[in-house]
Amino acid sequence: MTANKTWGRFHLHQIAAAFPDAAETLLLDTYLTDEPSASSRVFRVYRPTPPHYHVHSDEYLYVLSGKGTFWIGDAANCGAFAPGDFLTFKRGTVHALPSILEEPVVFLAIDAPRRDPKDIIFVSPQDGTPETFIRSRSE
Repeated sequence: MTANKTWGRFHLHQIAAAFPDAAETLLLDTYLTDEPSASSRVFRVYRPTPPHYHVHSDEYLYVLSGKGTFWIGDAANCGAFAPGDFLTFKRGTVHALPSILEEPVVFLAIDAPRRDPKDIIFVSPQDGTPETFIRSRSE
């Protein structure tokens, strides 16, 4: 992984392979870029994610590995995902990953503007907090 303020070169599959086999949080991520206008991350999903949304950023997800189901907007929109699929949704859109069918599930995420790690609202507050949802792999 090489990056500076004006360019970057990242080997996404090497980054994905470095994630541990288990995590205390639902997700672990590694930021590739982190600017106010947009951030990019690689993240691994360890357990199904309950319905939630982000207040301040749109999200663009490219599936690097794994298979599962994902819904956007409503559980009735649930469908399978696999490597090569691209999922997009605007801020405020409820989404969930109810099942992991093949591990590891790893996404490349582009968030615009930058998504603060604390920008997550669970539809059912008992489902989690920002601290139980995601943690940077470097923490």
